[in-house]
Amino acid sequence: MRDRMNVYFPPELLKQISELADRKKLSRSAIVEAAVASFLSPDGADRREAAFTRRLDRLSRQMQRLERDVGLTAETLALFIRFWLTITPPLPNDAQAAAQLKGRERFEGFVAALGRRLQKGQSFLREIPDDIVRQEPGSET
Repeated sequence: MRDRMNVYFPPELLKQISELADRKKLSRSAIVEAAVASFLSPDGADRREAAFTRRLDRLSRQMQRLERDVGLTAETLALFIRFWLTITPPLPNDAQAAAQLKGRERFEGFVAALGRRLQKGQSFLREIPDDIVRQEPGSET
């Protein structure tokens, strides 16, 4: 046996209920009953909390990978700049134009090679194992 209850909904909410009922081929009463039962269910909050926890865990892992990648990229760039500045002697003025032309040519080759790697889904950062990145300074093997 079922008891009758009259409820009032805002027009937009009633429209959503009606559209869902049409899509699912259910009555509006069945939709509202399921929603109320879910709301009153003691495990409903636990399920929502578990879903939020899973999402937060996934976001935390993504942030850790992003932090690792950004740190590795910054260290790689700093090391390269220091190395480059250490070994590259200043050029005389008459050799700079030729060096700039050669530099542009080499840079275009670099960009092309980078594009090919990215198209294939290859990533230098993924080639570096996590345990190498986590080594303490001075503990190089």
